Amino acid sequence: MNERYFLAFDLGASSGRAILGTLLNDKLELTEIHRFANQMQLINGHYFWNIFSLFGELKTGLKKCIKEFGVQPESIGIDTWGVDFVHLNREGMIVSLPFAYRDPRTNTSMDDLFRVIPQEEVYAQTGIQFMQFNSLFQLFSMVKDQSSLMEITDSVLFMPDALNYLFSGVKKSEFSIASTSQMIVPGTCKWNEELIKKAGIPTSVLQEIILPGTILGTIQDEVASETGSKRIPVIAVAGHDTASAIVSVPVERDDFAYISSGTWSLMGIESERPIISEQTRLLNFTNEGGVDGTTRFLKNIMGMWLIQEVQRVWENEGTAYSWPEMVELARKSEPFKFLINPDDPMFLNPRDMVQAVRDFCYQTAQGTPQSHGETIRCIYDSLALKYRFTLEQIQDVSERPVEVIHIIGGGANNHFLNQLTADATGLQVVAGPTEATAIGNILIQAKALGYVGSVPEIRKIVAGSFDLVQFIPSSEIDWDEAYNRYLRILL
Repeated sequence: MNERYFLAFDLGASSGRAILGTLLNDKLELTEIHRFANQMQLINGHYFWNIFSLFGELKTGLKKCIKEFGVQPESIGIDTWGVDFVHLNREGMIVSLPFAYRDPRTNTSMDDLFRVIPQEEVYAQTGIQFMQFNSLFQLFSMVKDQSSLMEITDSVLFMPDALNYLFSGVKKSEFSIASTSQMIVPGTCKWNEELIKKAGIPTSVLQEIILPGTILGTIQDEVASETGSKRIPVIAVAGHDTASAIVSVPVERDDFAYISSGTWSLMGIESERPIISEQTRLLNFTNEGGVDGTTRFLKNIMGMWLIQEVQRVWENEGTAYSWPEMVELARKSEPFKFLINPDDPMFLNPRDMVQAVRDFCYQTAQGTPQSHGETIRCIYDSLALKYRFTLEQIQDVSERPVEVIHIIGGGANNHFLNQLTADATGLQVVAGPTEATAIGNILIQAKALGYVGSVPEIRKIVAGSFDLVQFIPSSEIDWDEAYNRYLRILL
């Protein structure tokens, strides 16, 4: 097979990249073409994403790929975070910056909706974890508040769908990203129209749901002219970044759990069907769409966001730490001295994450971390213990044995936390690939164009192309005692 080139745009809540994938003889190589910052914009008391700036950065990535790296990709694919969306009017124009999921306008939206539709009914019809920023609650809050924006909205497109639209002119909703909305029938490409109508949301604004790997069309003339690109296909990959990442978990067996580790830690299993019960509702598990009709049964856990924010606070105070420096401070600090629940609402978007950690510890009668190392160690220990807690819940409700944990994404580089995770769970941890999302994005493009035949083939390519690091559980520290103390804090 000749070399094949695919360009992945991978957008996260803090940064975005254009990654070129070169596929030759079942080996994949990655080249970072372009990297750019992405930050929420605080405007008049609300948080937004700058969709126009993001589109410009993606076009820059495509242009650099062609003109600076000398490669014309065969296609492009876009993945982003979930739940957030763009409003278009009847002329197809974007009429507002999209709200960011951490915006406080939805603080009461869940309770408000549950007064209209019982919580049990919402979960039974969607199977999605309750989080105040899910698209259902975002749209409901706008309807309830009689937002003038809804009056001029003809179409709603989720973030990767909106960027696909700007490239191709085609308006569709890809399955994996649509599933994060809490508005589809679980495991299907159907909107849950009964639920949506009860919430007062006009179903007319929603688009047809398509499966990952669908070719939407080709790049529009104006984009081709600006970037120097040919009219190449725009492929709707698994638009939710975690769905793309899970495709690249390098496994040949099904007795695994995964942690897609980044700003969020998404921990779960791959299931052939949704797992929905009163128990999974009470435990707040989610059933999101995957590739080839699979379900990502998982829980969203506040992840590296906690570390990113304490790092930001200290930098603003004049102390800038690198990631290795922060790990070393944690390594030298006493384990389990302080513990937090990473998913407590006080950590969602505090102005000062360091103070939020101190407040939680004080409120749970632990005292307060005094040094930077104690704060960092508190977060890492707490994440590892939360992974153990979540794993036990997964095994309980799915009745599936888990023998290994695969950590993918940027967090796979954190060998310290990976070892803590192995120690806390008592399971082997396999870390890598770190660029799991971009890899999944690229190989779904290759599959759509007929160069790769199946997901198992994708995973075989990943295993043969990237280095993996294994972590074996250690018994140097008594994790059981720490876990029992952690449970008392959690429950």
